[in-house]
Amino acid sequence: MDLIKAAIQDGVLGQDFLTWLWFRSEKNGWLFRSSDGREFNVYLEQRLSVRGGSGENVEKAVVTGPHAEFTEAKLGLRNGKLVDKALLRLERDGATWTVLLGSDDFSLSGLKTPKIETRLEEGDDPDAPFLEKMMLLEQCLEFVDDLYRQFLEIRLSTGWNDELRTFREWLAEQ
Repeated sequence: MDLIKAAIQDGVLGQDFLTWLWFRSEKNGWLFRSSDGREFNVYLEQRLSVRGGSGENVEKAVVTGPHAEFTEAKLGLRNGKLVDKALLRLERDGATWTVLLGSDDFSLSGLKTPKIETRLEEGDDPDAPFLEKMMLLEQCLEFVDDLYRQFLEIRLSTGWNDELRTFREWLAEQ
């Protein structure tokens, strides 16, 4: 357990997670299953950064832009860097969430939920829009939790070496 705490404090586990998420998203055709068995899509969008090294020797590459191909970021992966931040687009049942996820502290920023109807008609509960927004925020957190749970299941298993081999093959294809 102390090893996991140290990895979290150093950001290593977060970088492993985001790097795995990029790789596994492409390998899975962007498709994942939530803990309740429902399918949802995960896309890496418009902003991705990779980081490598330590102390004064930290190197970082940031790729931004619509329809970014992440060529520089993939080159960074080949050179030992790991994903530092990623803008995720999550989709399920026609609804879309976007969120920037950071590796150091698993921070979520810029979270956008699907639009909600804020116009109330007579007799509507005045708290309904707020409650719906909170439900949508919670759903996004559940997606991220499900993805992290899936990552930890493979990361802490004996299958991690096979996953790393598949990752290296994926990276060589790029």
